Amino acid sequence: KARSYTGAGRPNQIPLLLKKDSTMELSDEIIINAPKDKVYAALNDPAILQQCIPGCEELIKHSDTELEAKVVLKVGPVKARFSGDVQLDTAGAPDAFSLTGQGNGGAAGHAKGGADVTLTADGDQTILKYEAKADIGGKLAQLGSRLIQSTAKKLAAKFFKSFADVMDEETVA
Repeated sequence: KARSYTGAGRPNQIPLLLKKDSTMELSDEIIINAPKDKVYAALNDPAILQQCIPGCEELIKHSDTELEAKVVLKVGPVKARFSGDVQLDTAGAPDAFSLTGQGNGGAAGHAKGGADVTLTADGDQTILKYEAKADIGGKLAQLGSRLIQSTAKKLAAKFFKSFADVMDEETVA
């Protein structure tokens, strides 16, 4: 016998499929084998960023504070091509900077968020710390926060591994 869901008696419970947005937060600390000025320069180099951002097809630098990106991502069963804009706030550079951005993946959903990054010199190395927060909506948000969080962590780890490798190559070269 089929039952209809009215939600009566459960005002605070919303079925998962009606969930509109999902928020995720990430933070980490990475040691990079390069001096702070080189790390900061590399984080502002579109060619290096495009090489390191997972799924990045295109990264256009419109100005010192504005970037446009096209990225293909797969989160669980959902694969989407996102296009978005990123704005940099370099007021505290090269010790700290922040970025905010938003992207649209069509039917798969949308995302907007930002990150605060600090760079600390430690001899010939640099300690990079970041705290990021993003709001995700659409089909992606319906996948559940655990899957989104774990995928975001993997993508961030991939980015920083690639970035650290590029910095190692540049230091050796």
